Amino acid sequence: MKRTFVSVALAAVMSAGFAVYSLSACATLKPGDTAPPFTTQASLGGKTYTYSLADELKKGPVVLYFYPAAFTKGCTIEAHEFADAVDEYKKYGATVIGVSHDNIDTLTKFSVSECRSKFPVAADADSKVIGAYDAGMPMHSSMANRVSYVIAPDGKVIYEYTSLSPEKHVENTLKAVKEWAQAHKQ
Repeated sequence: MKRTFVSVALAAVMSAGFAVYSLSACATLKPGDTAPPFTTQASLGGKTYTYSLADELKKGPVVLYFYPAAFTKGCTIEAHEFADAVDEYKKYGATVIGVSHDNIDTLTKFSVSECRSKFPVAADADSKVIGAYDAGMPMHSSMANRVSYVIAPDGKVIYEYTSLSPEKHVENTLKAVKEWAQAHKQ
């Protein structure tokens, strides 16, 4: 009963788009850590396919962001902001992927409507990727917290940001990608 109440209260706060900073602290991966490789189902523009982090890293840096639930207010805001910034990430050779606990059917719809067919979203229904990245919500670890990583092509985390507020995730990860690109000019 108590766990159900906490889950319902947390879901209500997230859907309202409020920042809950006391819940944002967790043991996320830090810069210098090796990003765990993963392969999972993803959807881009309503089309489902197999996403491989290793394959994407061969192309350049990857912005990997975790979000609690598709179609909630904060997650919709964040998806719109990432969609608007995809072309800017591409200028620096980076790709974007969002990951949540949602099933692939939900994400197929979300990829078109909220991600505007600009970047893929991946299903982590068993929360294995969320767990590998220490991106679980405190008190409900199967659900993703709002955590953004920038991963260099060598598989190392170069940036991490955690906040339930959707603000700053795009701004901060884009800055990290630009700094990486500047440092790796040839």
